Amino acid sequence: MKILITGVSGFLGQNLVRFLLDKDFDIHVVVRKNSNTSFLNKKIKIFVYDNDDIDSLIKYFKVNKFDGVIHLASLFLANHQSQDISSLISSNVKFGTEILEASKISKVSWFINTGTFWQNYENEDYNPVNLYAATKEAFEKIAFYFTQTSDMIFTTIKLNDTFGPNDTRNKIFNLWLNALKTKEEIAMSKGEQIIDISFIDDIVEAYYVLINHLSSENKDKFRNKTFAIKSDTRVTLKELSKIFEKVVNCKLNIIWGKKEYREREIMEPWNKGEAIPEFKAKYSLEKAIKKTLEEINE
Repeated sequence: MKILITGVSGFLGQNLVRFLLDKDFDIHVVVRKNSNTSFLNKKIKIFVYDNDDIDSLIKYFKVNKFDGVIHLASLFLANHQSQDISSLISSNVKFGTEILEASKISKVSWFINTGTFWQNYENEDYNPVNLYAATKEAFEKIAFYFTQTSDMIFTTIKLNDTFGPNDTRNKIFNLWLNALKTKEEIAMSKGEQIIDISFIDDIVEAYYVLINHLSSENKDKFRNKTFAIKSDTRVTLKELSKIFEKVVNCKLNIIWGKKEYREREIMEPWNKGEAIPEFKAKYSLEKAIKKTLEEINE
């Protein structure tokens, strides 16, 4: 199966590409000029896209006749400044729409989009936590036009927090691991917010399961559907720290309540999302944390 993937430089992208290569997919990726591609497997075909030359993108799609597209690329900003608006629109709306246009013209069969729980603040059908989430929703609304004017099947997987080995992002487990090494205290909020966090191995498996559905005789059932990857174990941030401490067998020096909650803090993540049929996470939260730490220490 020949597919095109955007956003391969991110944590999810790197893991998904490795997983699908092991399944013998023919993978092409779109990267921007000056992107670091040294980490990519030599089997992967790379298309360097100049944002001002959509004709070259369309030509690349026509020549390669992709079976499907997995769209991971996005610009995430928890809080934007006024000067960030252009970049957010370009990355999260304009670029994705150009990929959709090329997909439609070249008759791509299916398109998997990646959304976020942050589009559903306070568990509402639509209430964006921030401008980033608003741009993600805007892209989905634009995509509806393309599905109405072509046979392409568009579906979205919404994610919340993710973790796993080789994650270089400034995420909670990396923060705690660094604090254990430095013995420094960690200033945190009261820790009452519910955390929904999924292991990267389970997430890439979920994409694979959805690809198989979209390649089956039942593919039309997935048209314009939205699925959510949710953790089987939802705990407060405080409870999560206890699970982490149990796995590492060490106490964190956390000062609870020293920091204020963020503006529009998500106290309870969106819980209305539909699960991908036939997908089941393989790792419990504790086992996933343990596996992550084992691989980091190898």
